[in-house]
Amino acid sequence: MDRREFTFGITRFFSAYLLLDAASLTRSFSASVHQDMERWARQLEEICSDLKLEYIPQYLWQEKIGELFEAVPLEDLLNFIDFENLRKGFSFPDLGVATRMVKFPAIEGLERTTFVKKIFGLRKDRAIIPHGHSNMVSSHLILDGKFRLRQYDKIAEENASLLITPTLDIQTIAGNHSSISDAHNNIHWFIAESDNAFTFDVIVLDLNEQSYDIHNLDMEKAVKNGNGELRVPVLDVESALKKYGKNHHG
Repeated sequence: MDRREFTFGITRFFSAYLLLDAASLTRSFSASVHQDMERWARQLEEICSDLKLEYIPQYLWQEKIGELFEAVPLEDLLNFIDFENLRKGFSFPDLGVATRMVKFPAIEGLERTTFVKKIFGLRKDRAIIPHGHSNMVSSHLILDGKFRLRQYDKIAEENASLLITPTLDIQTIAGNHSSISDAHNNIHWFIAESDNAFTFDVIVLDLNEQSYDIHNLDMEKAVKNGNGELRVPVLDVESALKKYGKNHHG
């Protein structure tokens, strides 16, 4: 074997070694990320179960799930829920939002979850219509796109209206999150400000051993009380979608 053949052979050997080593590192990294995501999913189930069993109050659930959404790397979550494949199946309506259920990868001991997992997807200028909630909580992580988000506290339910007060009016982008409960920020209203926009929602229903309810609101008909509170009529879902499902409102 001459020097040229020897050098070529050594080069091929080390190239193959480096490729195998890189592949091994990739597999190791992927396994590590998957373990982290499994741990994150278990923590998510724990706080949702604690809420459902009334071990923790709703405001504390909001704090804890906010911490979990802050801690999870967005790219890891997108891969964990297979977001790219999920978004391919969306057929966006002209009014409002489309949804798809989310399945976590198989996790031992977590075959079922206390919470509902969904992706919400919207076209530009479409809305998750303004609505309040009873006997439920939900949290919303922006996966892609931009939204205008408005939130309100619910002060009281009065006949066919809600008494509410504004708490938030911001633009949200991928990685931002929000939540609702009976305790705080009960009403929300999302309007998509990018071509497409998506949220990952974690929802716990039928709290306090009572059935959950949704109250769609006619924000254009809100009446100011003079103390910062608004009295807002409740709408049926069909009327609310027709009026607020596609943005014509400032």
